[in-house]
Amino acid sequence: MTILASAPKKQRARTVLRLSEEERLLYKTIPQNIFFVWHPRFDEPTIGKSLFGPDAEIIRIQNWVAPATIRDESTPKRKRTKTLTGEQQTTLFLRYNYASYRLSMLTKKQERHFSLSRVREMIAWHQRALSARADLARANLALVLAMAKRSKFEGVPFDELVSEGNMALLRSVDKFDVSRGFKFSTYACRAIITALRRISSQYWRHQERFPVEFNVDVEKPEKDWERKEEIRIAHNTGLVRKILETNQAWLTDLERKIIDERFFASDGKKRTLAEIGLSVKLSNERVRQILNVALIKIRAALERSMTQKTRRSPAFYKTIGQ
Repeated sequence: MTILASAPKKQRARTVLRLSEEERLLYKTIPQNIFFVWHPRFDEPTIGKSLFGPDAEIIRIQNWVAPATIRDESTPKRKRTKTLTGEQQTTLFLRYNYASYRLSMLTKKQERHFSLSRVREMIAWHQRALSARADLARANLALVLAMAKRSKFEGVPFDELVSEGNMALLRSVDKFDVSRGFKFSTYACRAIITALRRISSQYWRHQERFPVEFNVDVEKPEKDWERKEEIRIAHNTGLVRKILETNQAWLTDLERKIIDERFFASDGKKRTLAEIGLSVKLSNERVRQILNVALIKIRAALERSMTQKTRRSPAFYKTIGQ
């Protein structure tokens, strides 16, 4: 992180040793530029104690239960979710933005002068901000499903709409100004609808450019073709070995030796032209010429063998008879 990197190396090393593994991971997730929405109450000297002190209101958010359209049979029947009151929602937004505000101030101080005690203070305010943000998002997840069901975007997968709506909900939580007195649902619903329209237009543009989707059944013949190609290569390799053993290509002793050392060495390694040249006491160019001539002979013998095999088949004689 930039804040940690700005400290001297010895100081950074001591800090890393003193922090626990969980604290190090949380500290790395703190962004350098922290966004928050200012509220006039942040100037009050007791705002921190009233929001996060021992006498602060405990706001409980019910765990989110999947709706009946996407839950499985083992999921219990969905209960009616209790919505937050206006005061509770205002309190959560004040907690989120005030924690982000304090974290931003600590970040600027940390850039000027590094301090281990400030690191733990930054982690504490970062956890408070994340907790308030998660509570706000979890309390308003029903807005995403309501907008996704109400807006009829035909052809777009429902899970894509829900995913994009969730991201719009998080952006709305980050940018909502509670001091203006409006309801968060009014602001968030418009942002979610805008995001759903955008993902719908992107989806249809993608469909126009790529009308054919990936189909596993269509791709199977390609795999079968690769398998047939491997079988064909193995079969031809066997024919070549038979041609060399019976010398159907009428190779000379020198040509057979070069072919064996080049492709069928006993240790399984291919010999280079230079190594073969040292073995047969010829130049590299001369070995290459002899090798090309031998390959031409083998290819001709292979074609003759394939032709004879085709003529022996019943289909060949049936074709001639037609």
